[in-house]
Amino acid sequence: MQPSSPASGTFSRRTVLAGAAALAGTAATTTAAAPAGAAASGAPGASTGTVVFRDVRPLGQDPTDLVVVDGRVSRGPAPRGAKVVDGGGRIALPSLVDAHIHPDKTTWGGSWVSRRPASGIADYVEQDVELFHSQRRPVGERAYGLMTHAVSRGTRAMRAHADVAPAYGLAGVEGLADARRRLRHALDVQIVAFPQHGVIRTPGTVELLEEAARSGDVDMIGGIDPGGFDQAPEEQLDAVFGIADRHGIGLDIHLHDRGAKGLEAMRGIIDRTRALSLTGKVTVSHVFCLTGLTNGELGPVAADLGDLDIALTTVAPSDSLVLPIARLREHGVRVGLGSDGVRDSWSPFGNADMLHRAHLLGWVTDVRLDDELTECYRVAAHGGADVMGLDHADLAPGAPADFVLVKGECLPQVVVDMPQRDIVVHGGAVVARDGEYLGRGGPTGR
Repeated sequence: MQPSSPASGTFSRRTVLAGAAALAGTAATTTAAAPAGAAASGAPGASTGTVVFRDVRPLGQDPTDLVVVDGRVSRGPAPRGAKVVDGGGRIALPSLVDAHIHPDKTTWGGSWVSRRPASGIADYVEQDVELFHSQRRPVGERAYGLMTHAVSRGTRAMRAHADVAPAYGLAGVEGLADARRRLRHALDVQIVAFPQHGVIRTPGTVELLEEAARSGDVDMIGGIDPGGFDQAPEEQLDAVFGIADRHGIGLDIHLHDRGAKGLEAMRGIIDRTRALSLTGKVTVSHVFCLTGLTNGELGPVAADLGDLDIALTTVAPSDSLVLPIARLREHGVRVGLGSDGVRDSWSPFGNADMLHRAHLLGWVTDVRLDDELTECYRVAAHGGADVMGLDHADLAPGAPADFVLVKGECLPQVVVDMPQRDIVVHGGAVVARDGEYLGRGGPTGR
């Protein structure tokens, strides 16, 4: 069974994503090395000494005690006097990574917003600006509320896109940087300066992107549909790659254009990544131009992506627009999963719950076998970690102690039923319990 398609003539986030070249231009995502402003899980600032999580079932296996020393899973027995957290026979699963989200746009936690019809991206951009100016809560407060919710649902890290445009200046970047600082003990965050309004079509944006790069608050520079939306493919790519190269940061470029226009933009990204020796520092998000290719057509592009370590992200909006993840990984391409926008001017939907997104990935790809459902979870956990340059939180000795405890029978059943995240652990510390974020210094044991 597949989700129903929107009625003909309607216009929504989903139809924008499906609309390809003429409608291209929503959220963006790209890759870089470890986040400049985020502490890695288990870093010195997150040290918790020794904690024993008693009676847990790693990945649904037999019950055991999971020992954590200084934010990392340990192989040996716990010393006397260690803190103890009772797992109550719950399944321990790796925490999840949101590789593509827009917390700066959200109205999460605020009053309901009634949305007006929109006939294209220009309308959405105009409504973005109106919504921004209508909000009484600043960006940092709204983003913080959404990001704490994500933590309570088991997210360990996210790549957060902040709109940069003359209409806002750097308010989005500054707000996300503030939320990141407040959550550094519970969430690893990378920030992308994202030109939602276009790079070339909106004068002043290039200068703002340069300023964002100089600020030290961003880990990446974004881009958006160089041909379809900005209608200046060479000029846009030269501008954003130049900024990234000058400041030693990465790129995360939204690419919704399909067909020849999308593949032309992808070739421009590949060529500049090679010419500037930016291997491992570039990500492309959505990438609808790859979704319908045959193996013969995809192979050469995927080979270049693998050779240059260009990562990709998908938000799994539909069965026809989700990336061919398995085929891409055959070429060594890193692919992460993200939740995109959450209750913004584009759509009332979204919840920043990556377990729900793993469930949606399984739904739109019509999977039914246990190993297929498990793979959906793996993409939501380890795929995003690969995109963000983080260690896998796979519960193996030495891995970051980032995991969630849930009641369930097995991992495939968890993906389908999406149970409450009873305990969320980041760097060995309990940061959420019973679906609620605890705040810094919350209780570890009970």
